[in-house]
Amino acid sequence: MSLVITLLASASGLVQPKFAQEILGRLGTGQSVGQPILVLSVLLVAGALLTGFNAWLQQRTSERVVRQVRRDLVFRLIRLRVPELDRRAPGDLIARVTSDSTLLKSAATEGLIMCVNGVLTFIGAIVMMGTLHWGLLGVTMIVLVLVAVVMTIVLPRIKLAVARAQESVGVVGAMLDRTLGATRTVKANGAEGRETDLAQGAVEDAYGAGLVGARYGAIVSMVGGASIQTAFLVVLGVGGVFVANGSMPVAALIAFLLYVFFLASPIASLVTGASMLQQGLGAVGRIDEVSQMPIEEDIEVAVPGAVGGPAPAIELDRVEFSYPGRAPALSGMSFRIPGGTQTALVGLSGAGKTTLFSLLQRFYDPSSGVIRIGGQDIATMPRAEVRRRIAYVEQDAPAMAGTIRDNLLYSAPEASERDIVEVLRVTRLDSLLTRLEKGLDTPVGARGVTLSGGERQRLAIARALLRKPRVLLLDEATAQLDARNEQALSEVVARTARYCTVILIAHRLSTVIEADQIVVLEHGRVRAVGTHGTLVDDDELYRELAATQLLAAE
Repeated sequence: MSLVITLLASASGLVQPKFAQEILGRLGTGQSVGQPILVLSVLLVAGALLTGFNAWLQQRTSERVVRQVRRDLVFRLIRLRVPELDRRAPGDLIARVTSDSTLLKSAATEGLIMCVNGVLTFIGAIVMMGTLHWGLLGVTMIVLVLVAVVMTIVLPRIKLAVARAQESVGVVGAMLDRTLGATRTVKANGAEGRETDLAQGAVEDAYGAGLVGARYGAIVSMVGGASIQTAFLVVLGVGGVFVANGSMPVAALIAFLLYVFFLASPIASLVTGASMLQQGLGAVGRIDEVSQMPIEEDIEVAVPGAVGGPAPAIELDRVEFSYPGRAPALSGMSFRIPGGTQTALVGLSGAGKTTLFSLLQRFYDPSSGVIRIGGQDIATMPRAEVRRRIAYVEQDAPAMAGTIRDNLLYSAPEASERDIVEVLRVTRLDSLLTRLEKGLDTPVGARGVTLSGGERQRLAIARALLRKPRVLLLDEATAQLDARNEQALSEVVARTARYCTVILIAHRLSTVIEADQIVVLEHGRVRAVGTHGTLVDDDELYRELAATQLLAAE
């Protein structure tokens, strides 16, 4: 519709020089000019109204286009596979949703319509000019062909310059994301100056890339404007000769000159539209790159409520896994965790404990081997189904921006008030709420900044328990708790293990000593399996780890 309105507006402008010629001709013969003046006035008003309405229509279409692009990008980015997120800076990915999509908005609607309108209007003007004088048309076309050659050379460079500029903007976003995500570390180490220098270096790169694009854009604008001026002067000179020798009437020359000026509009549309399209193409490359990134397509599987049945056993059968460019993280790992028990994973840093948790939740898939939950290979299960059975408490215990209630309900939106009160009690968060004026509706700030480390950890555990999982993964979940709260939560974990299979990663002896089973990992392999008593007697590494923990406790 926008294109039709644009063409109608252009058509109204296209015939105006003909009516101007008619008025001039009637003035020369003494005829009445009332009718052509009236028609010309109507055309002027109609063209203005159509142009205004079309501007609004194009803006609305542009907003709809960018809305859909951003919705698609957000959908994919949130579902990107973990390995893809590991190798890309979040700030750069965010820039594709914000600045890149804005460039695409202009190109997809305004740029495209301006190009089509420019081409059709240009052809119409050329046809009308041909009806007036073929010789002058030939002179005009020579000038315009030279302009087209220059545009063909310059426009592709705009695309490359915009792509480089947008990449630089992404780097700026990545630098700020890195700094703001660790703002306390930055300030505690007095690194504001260094971080500022790094971020400003990225800003300078973006500035330099933007200047390159601006330089080519200026060349395009200059050539477009100069072409009309040159064509006017050439037509005026050659047309003056034709008028002088009587081969062309003055009214026809004036009408032809009006069409030369009229060409300024379609040429400007073509130049501006082509520049927008090239800018959009530069952004499209980065947006299209997101569409090529692998996503988790099986997380939208509709599943019923809570999983019933007994706590499942977990089996690992010769599991192998390596991170890209690194030595194997897991090498032929095999062991079994009985359902409804509490198993502790211990070992030196890099033994593969956290990697194993990632495989259990299908953040990564093993390169070989099988992981079974309840006797079923998790590789044959949708990720949504695997993760529905599992609750995970991370080592750094992140809190989502929002209120305490928002964080609790994040894993179980349908949880009852009674369930919430119970998990608050067992995690000893109820005493915290009594000190807060807004209680559960107290904001926790960005990344839970208003909570202490121990409070964030207890909140994460409460969130996991509220989900009533069949498998509970605890990655050093009591690391930031004092002895009193650690003991209380150890009792909660022990009770949870009656209906849930609990796997915990721990370095504190007090956390693992009561586990039903302890698995000692070393260099991605299972070194030993047993209880605390048997492992102290039989395994040198565990004995060393236990002794170290005992010394730390003393």
